Amino acid sequence: MIESLLIANRGEIASRIIRTARRMGVRTIAAYSSADADAPFVKQADCAIAIEPPPARESYLSADKILAAAKSSGAAAIHPGYGFLSERRFADAVLHAGLIWVGAPPAAIRAMGLKDAAKAFDDARPCARDPRIPWGGAAPESV
Repeated sequence: MIESLLIANRGEIASRIIRTARRMGVRTIAAYSSADADAPFVKQADCAIAIEPPPARESYLSADKILAAAKSSGAAAIHPGYGFLSERRFADAVLHAGLIWVGAPPAAIRAMGLKDAAKAFDDARPCARDPRIPWGGAAPESV
């Protein structure tokens, strides 16, 4: 069981993650910029750590700042929410830092970026296949 979770997102996304983690008995840590200092998710978390400066590209999108916040707060895991840092490179960095990544495995994120790779990834996992969806032949060019 994860003991502490840093949420690398903001707003309603972070609030939902915090509520769920709290129901599971997980200590929550909100990473926030000063622009969000009074936001509900900051107050809802068990602990909050500032990442500056306020522009998202220099705070919420900075993998180095998020990882530093996780280490200084004692977080065991990072949840990216969606958007912001929920891509493969950040997932790889979290795992490389010895933290738990709460999200799709980097290999799945990588595979889903390409139609052919996504189909091959799905073909390797028949238990995930929905039999109602026709999978014969190449993926259609458009829907």
